[in-house]
Amino acid sequence: MSLRDKIDIDYKNALKSKDKIKISTYRLILSGIKDLDISNRSGPNKKDTNDEDIKKLLKKMIKQRSESIDIYKKNNRTDLLEVEEKESEMLSGYLPKQLSEEETEKICTQMVSKLGANSIKDMGKIMGELKKQYADSLDFAKAGSLLKGLLNK
Repeated sequence: MSLRDKIDIDYKNALKSKDKIKISTYRLILSGIKDLDISNRSGPNKKDTNDEDIKKLLKKMIKQRSESIDIYKKNNRTDLLEVEEKESEMLSGYLPKQLSEEETEKICTQMVSKLGANSIKDMGKIMGELKKQYADSLDFAKAGSLLKGLLNK
């Protein structure tokens, strides 16, 4: 079953259960997917929206939620904070599990030694290799900051 079908089914179940937060979140996801469909159909590179495109969209939406969560925490807006956290949790459910901080650090350290990187100039090479091997499971924002720390020693 494709990711789009799974989201559609979950949306219909949310409608039946009358869960307002889930319904609004699914509507946001589905409207984002429709926007992707439109942009993929127009322009020179016409293609169908696939699961990878949807995963990128979900990652972008999660990033937006985490930025909002940070702002709401700073401003003590617990009412809005709870909604954003629930939305972020729902979105994350459609993506492969992200590696923990410790696992990310271990992988970065191994990649630095494997490629013999010794300066910040090698960061692009390392990130490229990490993207090939861990595209879905690694948080590249964390990996980038870890690599900067490792390469600046």
